[in-house]
Amino acid sequence: MSDTALVWFRRDLRLADNPALHAAAKAHRKLVPVYIFAPDEESPWSIGAAGRWWLHCSLQALRAALRARGSDLILRRGPTLQVLTDIIHSERISHVYWNRLYEPKLLQQESNAKTALMRMGVQSRLFDGDMLRDPWSVLNKAGRPYQVFTPYWKALSREMVPEKPLPAPRSLPPVRPGLKKGRLNELGLLPANDWYRTFEDYWQPGEEGARRRQDYFVRKQFEHYDRMRDLPAEQATSTLSPHLHFGEITVRRLVFHLLQAKSRYPFGINKQIDAYLRQLGWREFSRYLLVHFPYSGEQPLKEQYRRFPWRRNIQADLQRWQQGLTGIPIVDAGMRELWATGWMHNRVRMIAASFLTKNLRIHWLEGARWFWDTLLDADLANNTMGWQWVAGCGADAAPYFRIFNPLTQAQKFDSTGEYIHKWVPELRTQTDRSAAGYPQPMVDLKTSREQALSAYRKLVGKQE
Repeated sequence: MSDTALVWFRRDLRLADNPALHAAAKAHRKLVPVYIFAPDEESPWSIGAAGRWWLHCSLQALRAALRARGSDLILRRGPTLQVLTDIIHSERISHVYWNRLYEPKLLQQESNAKTALMRMGVQSRLFDGDMLRDPWSVLNKAGRPYQVFTPYWKALSREMVPEKPLPAPRSLPPVRPGLKKGRLNELGLLPANDWYRTFEDYWQPGEEGARRRQDYFVRKQFEHYDRMRDLPAEQATSTLSPHLHFGEITVRRLVFHLLQAKSRYPFGINKQIDAYLRQLGWREFSRYLLVHFPYSGEQPLKEQYRRFPWRRNIQADLQRWQQGLTGIPIVDAGMRELWATGWMHNRVRMIAASFLTKNLRIHWLEGARWFWDTLLDADLANNTMGWQWVAGCGADAAPYFRIFNPLTQAQKFDSTGEYIHKWVPELRTQTDRSAAGYPQPMVDLKTSREQALSAYRKLVGKQE
């Protein structure tokens, strides 16, 4: 039997703490590392434009890391099964290793691959690399999935003792010289519109970039995390979300080091650790929900909201929101930050989402699709949960009648106006909006709030 294994990279673009790569390297003399770009297989949530830029850079970094260890990365466009079959036959592959992902389409992709490999007589080995616990193993006393975060987090925390992260291999066997490696540009990842050039000023995609960002967060920002993480003008959050999404660093590694640190640091730092662990718990919860309620990527988790009277003929208003021209300074600051950097502070994401779904009464899916295309950390589970939480139709969601007031939110979390003035510079010195060329508010906040509440009451009344 052949002793050649194929390592199928997906959203695990790293060498350290990579269970599939580690196991394959330990068991086989020859390895063929492969990445397959098959966006159609994830439709309707194929990777967005911003994410494509990150993926391009991350694959470039992964290929360099593999080459530095004597190997290489084989790059192909899908369909996935056809690519796997071709390489299996040409390289006489006996085993295929990969790390599991938990989105509905990717779970189906895995199932199809396992079936096809079995028919070919090729063994498949799957590993958990993206979650702390198997989502099917965390259930309530009735044997059903949790839909509220706090009891879920308590259940998960009781057994949250991740194993020590696996080291990156020091060396790897070379790929057969005659095997076509594929050029990164052939994947067609970079969008034709090069607006993403500004991202290069803010980000370093790849495993090394993830390590540096984690180290900086722990050394410079972590001490004040709980107190300052809601202030968008401060660099107080880890901004590791794009690295986590593309698997350049694992949540297991983060949690392992944080739990180890709790025994060494004073109580004050432990409070920061617990606060950050809880945020990682929300990430875990979002994946858990998508596994158990796969329809929630397109439909509200609370079925009654399928009948909610969202506004129609909203294109002009939606475009103003997308462009950061709503006339609501903190909303516009967030939308412009998103366009320039591919990222938006989480507090501002909630404010911008509330304004779209409540004050403009535009369907949450419209916002989710825009974030999907423009966020570097666009992640189906997190994106879905965040939008449904704000819209009031998801698990553990704020009630629909809890509507963020963007003015009071700005006063509380950006009291000096530093964040707003950075991204809406026309307001730095002008007190007269019209003189600054800044638009008047699209809607009256009080009136639009009442209209949203009225629509909500009518929906509730119909159900009673």
